[in-house]
Amino acid sequence: MRQVALVGAGMTRFGKHVDRSMKDLAREAIEGALQSAGVTTQDIEAAAVGNAVAGLITGQECIRGQVVLRELGIGGIPVINTENACASSSTAFHLAWLYVASGMYDVVLALGMEKLFHPDKQRTFEAIGSAIDLELADTFAREMSGEQSAGAGQSRSVFMDYYANLARQHMQRYDTTQEQFARIAAKNHTNGSLNPHAQYQTKRSVEDVLAAPLIADPLTRMMCSPIGDGAAAVLVTTADKARQLTTRPVYVKASTLGSSNKQAVDSPGIVPSVALKAYEQAGLGPDDVQVIEAHDATAPAELLVYEELSLCQAGEGGKLIDDGVTQLGGRCPVNPSGGLLAKGHPVGATGVAQICEIFWQLRGEAGERQVPGAKVGLTENGGGVLDGENAVASVHVFSV
Repeated sequence: MRQVALVGAGMTRFGKHVDRSMKDLAREAIEGALQSAGVTTQDIEAAAVGNAVAGLITGQECIRGQVVLRELGIGGIPVINTENACASSSTAFHLAWLYVASGMYDVVLALGMEKLFHPDKQRTFEAIGSAIDLELADTFAREMSGEQSAGAGQSRSVFMDYYANLARQHMQRYDTTQEQFARIAAKNHTNGSLNPHAQYQTKRSVEDVLAAPLIADPLTRMMCSPIGDGAAAVLVTTADKARQLTTRPVYVKASTLGSSNKQAVDSPGIVPSVALKAYEQAGLGPDDVQVIEAHDATAPAELLVYEELSLCQAGEGGKLIDDGVTQLGGRCPVNPSGGLLAKGHPVGATGVAQICEIFWQLRGEAGERQVPGAKVGLTENGGGVLDGENAVASVHVFSV
């Protein structure tokens, strides 16, 4: 396998873009990636395009990537469409990495894009809610929301109830507090205030987060990721070619992808399993990682990821946030971009957007949110739910 590197990244600001098409959003992201890499569309030999719910929101099915890329003059090459819930574009990146690592192509585009806003908000919630086993949808909703079921899947995503359930279990088992979840949300909203690409750019305090309307106990609105539109793109190439294009390539040390499997209750879940493979592939451990972009669909989700990535032991996620380890200035900042909570979560774009942030962090291009001296970064992206855990998970490790 060849060594793989990133040479360019671009993304839109995430948010409510009702007057912009997915083609327009993708164009901005791709042009940004091309400009930062110093290459043209003619240099792209293949493309992997991640999108989750365009078929349900806009009606565009089957050839989403081809439709979008053709508008930019990118055609005549292999275009692979990946649909894998919230991990759709991290899956696209995994394929782009594999294309280059295998020697099949030298320059590959990985693109993530999504339009979630729709005049009928219930249509959006139903689209997001399709990332479960629909034959068990009623059972899933009852188990996740219990007595709070009113509004689940209608006035809010059913996944908020899923995460609320996980949060309550963690609180009961480890004495984790709502304030610790609020501390994560305040951290990410404050980080987002430093990010021009973020959907929300307002600094928030723990008190602000706790005072926000309750969505599903113990989650307040500011602990939940918003609906959004947007696109993100990166250019993947060989290490040799990268060194010809830039003096600051970012190397891909590991790219892993996995799906949930029926297993014993006490077995490691999908995220710890995929993370372990990534660490082994990279030849690094959690103590070597200096900056992380994690899948904080809710604040409790980030706390659980601390433990799943072995940043701490099970039950110690609350202490990690209390000690300031994961905030800017801490030992290992998590979600300096603002994460899904503040940067936003247009689901099909999220995975590549995380990679964009790590690319900028490792190149020292992250502005006010820069993690000083960061040399090793990691992204963790999950999607869907099966049997009480992510249906799909990906972990990528990068270094300079």
